[in-house]
Amino acid sequence: MQYRRLGRSGLQVSELSLGSWVTYHNQVNTKAATELLAAAFDAGINFFDNAEVYALGQSEIVMGEAFKALNWPRLSYAVSTKFFWGLARTGNTVNQRDTLNRKYLMQAIDGSLQRMQLDFIDLIYCHRPDPRTPIEETVWAMSDIITQGKALYWGTSEWSAADIRAAYDIAERHHLHKPVMEQPQYHLFHRQRVEVEYARLYEDIGLGLTTWSPLASGLLTGKYRNGVPQDSRGAVKGMDFLLAGLTDPQKNEAVTKLVDIATELGGNVAQLAIAWANRNPRVSTVILGASKLSQLQDNLGALALGQKLTPAVLQRIDEIAKPLAA
Repeated sequence: MQYRRLGRSGLQVSELSLGSWVTYHNQVNTKAATELLAAAFDAGINFFDNAEVYALGQSEIVMGEAFKALNWPRLSYAVSTKFFWGLARTGNTVNQRDTLNRKYLMQAIDGSLQRMQLDFIDLIYCHRPDPRTPIEETVWAMSDIITQGKALYWGTSEWSAADIRAAYDIAERHHLHKPVMEQPQYHLFHRQRVEVEYARLYEDIGLGLTTWSPLASGLLTGKYRNGVPQDSRGAVKGMDFLLAGLTDPQKNEAVTKLVDIATELGGNVAQLAIAWANRNPRVSTVILGASKLSQLQDNLGALALGQKLTPAVLQRIDEIAKPLAA
């Protein structure tokens, strides 16, 4: 496992990390989460991703219980969470969800700390942009959370380059804590934002990336080429919004061709997809998802496969996947 600086910060994160979206609470209980975290840590992973909205707070609870059971030194790992959607789904939700206003953020961090049983969270993100709240208000609130010692670094997730730059400039003008990282989707079929839209931000403000969905929610495992397996993410209740992408005929045909390349290299298509995302020097860490130890162990095989991604191999991959990429 190699380690990379998170943008221009001094924090070093493992090139592969482990996230909890969909899996924790929905597919993975505390016992299984503890086993997965332990295996990841033993493999050199030191960054674990979460969000307030995952399983409506239950994901943070599961991860927090696992951390408590493992009792690792706090300096040995970094953990994140994200704010925007909140936990409320009924009743008076005007300041409880779909917002980045100060009132919500200052209470959201306290809720996450309580659920995860931590004194501070290493990385906090604005999970989506909020066009109804002035960016300046959001920047001040996120900076204040860090000043209070409740978090160490802050960033954004799925923000436009223009909004990220606006937030950075506000922070710089007022001598506040600046956004350090962005968490965008990045995989073989989703490239535009990371490779084009954010291009100037890497040099101009030192933006780091903690990218999610290297397997396109499972499409790039190849298991959706013949339908939706019952034990897959696509079959999880509430995940039906993924089905159109997972069952896309053209992309699944492309996956079949990518399987052939992966086999030639001595790996599988999931490892190939993870290795491809990891080879981008702008990516600080690639977030993996796993509901079973066997999945995690298999995905870690991407590290060895990455050494075989020569320019010629990368060109072959692009010829197959790039025409279908957004």
